[in-house]
Amino acid sequence: MKAGTEAGLVARETVLGESGLELLRGILDGRHPPPPFALTTQCVLDEVEEGRVVFRGTPTAAFLNPLGSVHGGWTAGIMDSAMACAVHSTLKAGQGYTTLEFRVHLVRAVLPSSGELVCEGRIVHRGGQVATSEGYLRDAGGRLYAHGTETCLIFDAAARAARG
Repeated sequence: MKAGTEAGLVARETVLGESGLELLRGILDGRHPPPPFALTTQCVLDEVEEGRVVFRGTPTAAFLNPLGSVHGGWTAGIMDSAMACAVHSTLKAGQGYTTLEFRVHLVRAVLPSSGELVCEGRIVHRGGQVATSEGYLRDAGGRLYAHGTETCLIFDAAARAARG
């Protein structure tokens, strides 16, 4: 995502007409807007290739829970983004997906002082209808903050859109 890009939604025709990799590369190079979620959470797409994506995010005090650490929802959000987009990067034009389940293991407290965190998502298995992925959230020194897995259902989005 390029600096200064405004959040928005990509037109449905574009989403259905491009492969998942093309769509994600479009967000990365600024042809498509990042989703509003990216700006709200300060989690942005940084790298994409088929089966692998990297998001970067900087947790701030805006995400603190009552105990003074960053809410687990922020961590789950960046993890879900990376793991789901790893699946998204494998879609053909006209395909869609939805997350069936994801699991996140928090292994270190995330604090505003943690600085920028990097979350890498990778495909573990890509079948015709089900894909699984894994993700790892680390700081600049490589320390692990969280890891997880995700299962997604893949479907024919063009046919679903035609049915209304």
